[in-house]
Amino acid sequence: MSSLEGVASEINSFTINNEKDAEEFRIKFIGSKGLIKGLYLELKNISPDQKKKFGQQVNGLKLLAEEKYNCAKERLIKTGSNISKVDLTKPGIDESVGSRHPLSIVRNEIIDIFTKIGFSVSEGPEIEDEWHNFSALNFPPEHPARDMQDTFFIEKGEQEIALRTHTSSVQVRVMENSKPPIRTISPGRVYRNEAISARAHCFFHQVEGLYIDKNVSFADLKQTLLYFAKELFGEKAQIRLRPSYFPFTEPSAEVDVSCSICNGKGCNVCKYTGWLEILGCGMVDPTVLESCGIDSHEYSGFAFGMGIERISQLKYKVNDLRMYSENDIRFLKQFTSNI
Repeated sequence: MSSLEGVASEINSFTINNEKDAEEFRIKFIGSKGLIKGLYLELKNISPDQKKKFGQQVNGLKLLAEEKYNCAKERLIKTGSNISKVDLTKPGIDESVGSRHPLSIVRNEIIDIFTKIGFSVSEGPEIEDEWHNFSALNFPPEHPARDMQDTFFIEKGEQEIALRTHTSSVQVRVMENSKPPIRTISPGRVYRNEAISARAHCFFHQVEGLYIDKNVSFADLKQTLLYFAKELFGEKAQIRLRPSYFPFTEPSAEVDVSCSICNGKGCNVCKYTGWLEILGCGMVDPTVLESCGIDSHEYSGFAFGMGIERISQLKYKVNDLRMYSENDIRFLKQFTSNI
């Protein structure tokens, strides 16, 4: 191991003329494997009565080396001798900029639209029990959604545990733990046992909405959805409601929006009908309210739900649902302007 005198002599005799010399000096003397570090390791071999003096001398060498190194760096910068200085004549380096996923863009846009009119955002677990996913929502025991071929069950038997098939389960949790008035939307990923194709996937994303208060009517539902359609698709957008059926709403309806491509005149995208289906909705069934501890004689409400992939397909004209989850950079880089 080098002696104190030898290291001090090397520090004083070392000449620093450029950035390369400065880096060599730093590594040799100040670095984690340098000579001064080695002197500190020698402390364990020094007799107790000499340790203090030896330690002070090593500290002095360290300060000497650091001062010489810092002064050299300042001198190189001032004199322009720093070989690592920026060359302003060199061409710039392009840096790739990331972007939000198209589904995230649409999800955030939907959330912004509804938060403007007082809706809060609620989230819940993706693994649900039978009560929150089915029974509380008025699904009868024989409903097809409870079959293995339609739902991913984790446990089957007395206690059924499954990957949630809709974010309506979050609405049940909100109703159980809140008192009306309730105004919330529930975005999230859901799972269904379906064959993967251009039009279907075993997982997708939803946004479901719930509004419960006194004297809520179907007219309130229709006007809320019309506002949403105009905010998302433009001021010229119109909606129409077609009678439908859902276990948790009565009456129920499917909602179509006027085709933004042909302005309702008819094209191949809307199959020449002038309309595109975007969501389902209805008045919350009184049985669902009572199951969640809400007096259906005093309160009423409406609910709606939409697939984010469906909205995104209409917005960005994406024909294959699988593209959203394949992580193909050629597809995703198209959305770099939406950061």
